[in-house]
Amino acid sequence: MAVSLLAREVSDLCLGKPALKSLSLTATVTEVVFALKNSDENFLSVWSCEHTGKTNKEHRGNCEEDGGDTGECKCVGKVSMVDVICYLCKDENLLSPSDALKAPVSALLPEIPGMVVHVEPTSSLLDAIDLILQGAKNLVVPIKTRYSSSSRRKQHQKLSINSPTIHNGQEFCWLTQEDIIRFFLGSIGLFAPLPALSIDTLGIISTEFVTIDYHSPAISELEAISGSLADENSVAVIDSDAIFIGELSPFTLACCDESVAAAITTLSSGDLMAYIDCGGPPEYLVKLVMARLKGRGLEAMLQEFTDSSCYSSTSSCHSHSSSSSSDEESGSSTPVSALQRPGKYSRSTSYSARMVRRAEAIVCHPKSSLVAVMFQAIAHRVNYVWVIEHDCSLVGIVRFCEMLKVFRESLEDMA
Repeated sequence: MAVSLLAREVSDLCLGKPALKSLSLTATVTEVVFALKNSDENFLSVWSCEHTGKTNKEHRGNCEEDGGDTGECKCVGKVSMVDVICYLCKDENLLSPSDALKAPVSALLPEIPGMVVHVEPTSSLLDAIDLILQGAKNLVVPIKTRYSSSSRRKQHQKLSINSPTIHNGQEFCWLTQEDIIRFFLGSIGLFAPLPALSIDTLGIISTEFVTIDYHSPAISELEAISGSLADENSVAVIDSDAIFIGELSPFTLACCDESVAAAITTLSSGDLMAYIDCGGPPEYLVKLVMARLKGRGLEAMLQEFTDSSCYSSTSSCHSHSSSSSSDEESGSSTPVSALQRPGKYSRSTSYSARMVRRAEAIVCHPKSSLVAVMFQAIAHRVNYVWVIEHDCSLVGIVRFCEMLKVFRESLEDMA
């Protein structure tokens, strides 16, 4: 039985996966924002394409094979709205966000080598797991379909900034940790009794995680938020007694727009949790952000925040209360912008119901079984689950990478 798993190729896990949507390395941050808002995906791939022949420059991220055209097309990273938000929160960008948006997309890419790796579709499942355990977050796999010259021309006529990647007639897809965990769930019976063992017994509860106090400024943990995006986990929010309150998750921030940069700059961690929850911020927090931006002299950021934001007075989040907001600030008479969100944010008065994930953290207990935690993470589309005791004290975190180590070792024992 183990032989069938060991014989699997990465192409077997890519069946039915959609083609990547891409951006060129020459795109600007403004174009990144536009593409993300008009895409159904929270992440877009970034490509570096060097050719000696003709390149279709009208469609960023998509290259046309033309005769003797030679060169290399390579995915060099991926970007999300969280990258844009953290970039705009940097000190040098707060005073002039409009100038910051003109920068190239390379300003958003983390300087961490090996996060995105190209693999052949014939690579083994074990090879893919090893690459992930070595630090790769996404594997780029060619889809086994090539276009003829005529069909390729038709494809290029239909391309837009967020169209599937076509490089030299070839499409690609992501292979992620989640894909491999889903695959193991489909064959979970082969690993008995491993799935029934507790995560405590398996020793996969990590104590290496970042925490932030509920009342502390969110901006003080900007680096941690950015790091959690790269590590595909989250930042735990705790109170003064070290009780787990919630999280600041890049998975939730990725469903927001760039105006959240103003909220991170001005709000406490607890207020920011309320701001990004429920698919849209409560009106009193919007007014608070605007008042604080004005008080700090960040007029350019205030204008950008006003222009890009649309907040409904009927938001379901109005019932939230702020533990750190003063009555004077929350009572500001500054009007709330009624401009409509572009792209996917204009589909309703809140974020897209399909895209949004509430800011409530997903938790388990040390005695939870491995398979139960796997199902929790898969069901909520996250790569980790927080581990707490019955008094809500934080024990640690279980990540997909720790789970993959366990399955990798089990496969070796079964071989």
